[in-house]
Amino acid sequence: MRGAGDLATGVAQRLWRAGFLLVMLEQERPTVVRRTVSLADACYLGQVQVEDLCGVLIKDKLPAEPLAARAFLHAYWEEGQIPLIVDATTQTIETLQPEAVVDAIMAKHATGTHLGLAPRVVALGPGFTAGVDVHAVVETNRGHHLGRVLLAGSAEANTSSPAAVDGASWQRLLRSPMAGEWQPEKCIGDTVACGERIGLVCHEGGCQGVLAACTGRIRGLLFPRLQVTAGQKIGDIDPRATYEDCFAISDKARAIGGGVLEALLWLEQLEMRGRVVDE
Repeated sequence: MRGAGDLATGVAQRLWRAGFLLVMLEQERPTVVRRTVSLADACYLGQVQVEDLCGVLIKDKLPAEPLAARAFLHAYWEEGQIPLIVDATTQTIETLQPEAVVDAIMAKHATGTHLGLAPRVVALGPGFTAGVDVHAVVETNRGHHLGRVLLAGSAEANTSSPAAVDGASWQRLLRSPMAGEWQPEKCIGDTVACGERIGLVCHEGGCQGVLAACTGRIRGLLFPRLQVTAGQKIGDIDPRATYEDCFAISDKARAIGGGVLEALLWLEQLEMRGRVVDE
């Protein structure tokens, strides 16, 4: 799997429980906001637990030969752990030669994932065309088609607007007021009032506060001391103020995970039917 954010982690849970052996790839300093439900946080902490998933950062270089690389990873799989490797390219995939690749980066544009990476390649959301860039695309926009599997065409375009929760849409998002270093003063799970300061972004001796635009509970925050750009999303507030939801995989991630599981099994069935017809 390429990407290990909150949606990717929801997908990982579906596949892991179904018996898939997983390797998750991430960039060195992921900018995930919902860190408490993202295996990507292992890039900072070394090891993380999200519900029944345990993600472990692999610091050793994989053997160059595919069988040896898989044997190396088996030690983690046997311990019930999901290996997480820092690799923003496709080099690890080319080494492992997996049966399937899932692009869950959610970059909304081409990221190097293509049909030739594996017998079954699935991508989440916009930026890919099923049958052209990948074998299947899974819809990620909330609504009637969330989790739908497409074997032709593309997912719905990005709306650029977060879904409304208890009447709050853009107000739920925390964005950086300028470029600089992110210094949070609150934690995921804390309740905040509208106008309350969540943290600071500092640059060359000057700091600007990041203020909540609605009342609720902090559901996500970027890892401390990351360098951010002006306007970058650095946090998320849930107006429903449910503490447990801050530490549980979301309904959206679970729905998308079901779509990915369906896509992989569907593609396998089509492959098998094709072989029968050929024979």
